Amino acid sequence: MPIAGRMLISGYRWPSLEHLNAMTDDVGILQHATLDIPNRSCGYCTDDVGRALLVAVDAARRFNEDHDTSRLMTTYLAYLHDAQQPDGWFHNFMGYDRRWQDRSGSPDAIGRAIWGLGYAERFAPKPSWSALAGAMRRRSLPAVARMEHLRSRAYAALGLTHALGGHPDDELALRAVLDDAVRPIADAFDAHRAPDWEWCEELMTYDNARLPEALLRAGAALDNPRYVEAGLAMLRFYAVETIKHGTFHPVGNDGWYPRGGPKARFGQQPLEAAALVDAALAAYDQTGEQMWRSVVEIAHAWYLGNNVHRVSLVSQGGCSDGLDVHGVNRNQGAESTVCYLMSAIALATRSTLTLRVAQ
Repeated sequence: MPIAGRMLISGYRWPSLEHLNAMTDDVGILQHATLDIPNRSCGYCTDDVGRALLVAVDAARRFNEDHDTSRLMTTYLAYLHDAQQPDGWFHNFMGYDRRWQDRSGSPDAIGRAIWGLGYAERFAPKPSWSALAGAMRRRSLPAVARMEHLRSRAYAALGLTHALGGHPDDELALRAVLDDAVRPIADAFDAHRAPDWEWCEELMTYDNARLPEALLRAGAALDNPRYVEAGLAMLRFYAVETIKHGTFHPVGNDGWYPRGGPKARFGQQPLEAAALVDAALAAYDQTGEQMWRSVVEIAHAWYLGNNVHRVSLVSQGGCSDGLDVHGVNRNQGAESTVCYLMSAIALATRSTLTLRVAQ
């Protein structure tokens, strides 16, 4: 696997939350920004709030529920509580006028909400936060079966895995839903895999490493070797396809990556690097292989300048919205910023691994 190279970065420090705080008002985190200025006209979405909750939980644990992190936690939980419908599904888009703009949100949004809630249920430092997150997660379980897309199921599975790690009262039901969430991903991998295409789809699109990460984490939680083996095979293939000469080249949204066709070079999105960091950490936890430490560093270094344009996307805790053929999109929206923070926090909290690029 040709990914070895020199040391890319060192000294993993906790990232600044300055831009996250600027993007978060008393309703939620605003979707978009003009440069580093929040763009109120675009309102809010559950997609972003669910993932921002992950960052808020980690911040609250680190900073002992200080004023800023408590504000983030309560704001994001309140948004999701308002977003959840009686059948467990969630709204996604809310306008700046605080009115819901949809009858029902997308499956990805619901999956990401469950992801954040499961993490908060397990790790939120204040009992009331954990209790509310757990109650919403329980109400969402019937919604998982309605998800038609693999990524939606992967997001939900990540949250359910965390909830299971907290040993909830509904553990048996939770295990069944988690298994149902990831089995279609493993089945799709078996249906599509070939010697030259170790993947679960005919078209590789967005947030790709979350698919093998979900298999790895769910496989470990359920003690299911099939899921772990499929996750490792997919992740190895993905790493080989996207890491060249020590640099991460994620699949761009300007054409994606069809089986047997060219991989889009531009429209590179920050969520891809965060996903690969988390997936590689999951693989390292399963295997202890030094290779995955290398992947973690290479993926995170994409934010800091080890990318196709050799330019950093990060300033004051905010992250630019991606790389296109002309350079960097300097707007620092919610998804980009939250995904960078997820990656940076993962490295800061796992610094005891003494990550190095294998020679």
